[in-house]
Amino acid sequence: MRIRQSNWITHMEKYHTIYIFTIILFLTGIIFGAIIVNSMAFPQKQDLFFYLERFFHGYLQEDALTNNNIFKNSFIYHIQTLAVLFFLGFAVIGMPVIWVLLFLKGVAIGFTVGFFVNQLGTQGLLFAFSAIAPQNLILIPLYIGACSIAMIFSLNLIQSIVSKRYKHSIMQTFTRYVATFVILVAIAGVAAFLESIVSFEAMRWVANIM
Repeated sequence: MRIRQSNWITHMEKYHTIYIFTIILFLTGIIFGAIIVNSMAFPQKQDLFFYLERFFHGYLQEDALTNNNIFKNSFIYHIQTLAVLFFLGFAVIGMPVIWVLLFLKGVAIGFTVGFFVNQLGTQGLLFAFSAIAPQNLILIPLYIGACSIAMIFSLNLIQSIVSKRYKHSIMQTFTRYVATFVILVAIAGVAAFLESIVSFEAMRWVANIM
C-alpha cells in the first residue's frame, strides 16, 4: 500500500505540469463556451432555445426511453471516447487532437450551462445542474486524467524510442497504460449509471416545474 502511494506521489511530482496544463485547457474551454453564449445574437438564442425546449420535452416524455437505454448509450459513448484517447496516446501527432477534444468538452459544458442560465435564469441553472452535474462530477476528472495519461504515455513512448530502450521500458509502461484505461472505463460505467438514474429523473422533475 505504501509502495503504491509512493509511486503515485512520484508520478504526480514528475508529471504535475501536464495535469495542470490539461486542467487549465479544460477551464479555458468552459470560459470560451460561456463567451460564445454572450456573443450570440438575440434571434439566434431564441431559435436555439425553442429547438432545445421541444427536444428536451419530447426526449423526457418518450415512452420508449428507459434507464437501461440511457445507461447503455451513455456507457458506449464514454467507451468510444476513452478508446479514441487511448489510441491517440500511441501517436505523437495525436497529442494536439487530445488537446482539442478536451477543450471542446469544456466548451460544451460552458455553453450548455451558460445558455440555460442566460435564457431561464435560476430555473436554467437548476435544469443545467440536474442534467450535467451528477455524472460530470466524475466525468470531468475522468477525462482530464485520461487526456493527461495519454499525453504522458506518448511522451514516454518518444523518450523510449529516442533513448533506444524501447523493448525494455515501453512494455512495462504499456501494461500500466492499459490497466489505467480499464479502470477509467469502469469509472465511466459509474458515471453512466448516475446519468441514467439521477440525472434523468432530476431532469424530468425540473422539466415538469418549468
